[in-house]
Amino acid sequence: MDLDPSLKFCSFCGDEGRADPPLFGGLGAFICGTCVADFGAALSGDRELRSPPWERMSDPELLGHLWSIQQSAFQAEEFLVEWVDLARSRKLSWTSIGQALGIPRREAQERFSTGAR
Repeated sequence: MDLDPSLKFCSFCGDEGRADPPLFGGLGAFICGTCVADFGAALSGDRELRSPPWERMSDPELLGHLWSIQQSAFQAEEFLVEWVDLARSRKLSWTSIGQALGIPRREAQERFSTGAR
């Protein structure tokens, strides 16, 4: 799996990944150290959570974030492909992968087999 942070994006603020502050990965999502600190301060009561940022954005700012959202979606899709590859490397069947994804075996195989990409 690709763990290079420079090729990833924070799924919360859209910043590009770098070593400092680090990106922390989850199941298809990443969060940067700055967002972790901000959310940590809000959760500990040191700072109030503000309204969602899109409520304060102008139309051009909102449009400017569409690219980041698209990149986050691509990133999640790439992560899913890597996990399916991992499942296949463990000899898990297309049937079990399809069941886990809620899709038919054939659809899983067509979507994720190496020849289909």
